[in-house]
Amino acid sequence: MACRISCLSLLFCAAFLLAMPCCGEKDDVAAIRSLIRKGVNYAEKHEIDGILKLATEDLKVLPAEVDRKEVKRILWLAFRQYGDMKISYPQPGVEIAKDGNHASARFPFLIVKKDQSLPDLNDLVNDPQKWVEQVGEKADLYRLKLRLTKTGGEWLVDQAHLERFTGLGFSD
Repeated sequence: MACRISCLSLLFCAAFLLAMPCCGEKDDVAAIRSLIRKGVNYAEKHEIDGILKLATEDLKVLPAEVDRKEVKRILWLAFRQYGDMKISYPQPGVEIAKDGNHASARFPFLIVKKDQSLPDLNDLVNDPQKWVEQVGEKADLYRLKLRLTKTGGEWLVDQAHLERFTGLGFSD
């Protein structure tokens, strides 16, 4: 009986230890998606400093290879052009690197004037391809690829690649 309890305890501990990396990765994916949600909320409110709090000091934005200071200027101009706006996007795809300290996220998003109506995209949040097809040419559509680094237990964006939808698709 004692041997059986020891074996069950050992089996339970082994299962718990094997499950831990999976839980950690799921937590990291959730944390990155939360960071993206925060960034969108800041953008809709035109809070440039809030957006930049989610990025490293050495942030680079591609393809123009602009730094943090230039990002601030570009965001100010973009917010001025759009005025009140809504940002919509499907659930971002997130990949955690094997080292657990680096990740990437990729997702399309659209920007529309706040009062502009669009078809209900909530039903397509888990299907980015159908989401893009539904949006069509009704809004300014972009794709954002983020590279993230975990620093002190917190995920921050260290590189962003912004690409505009051409009507024919994205570059890859």
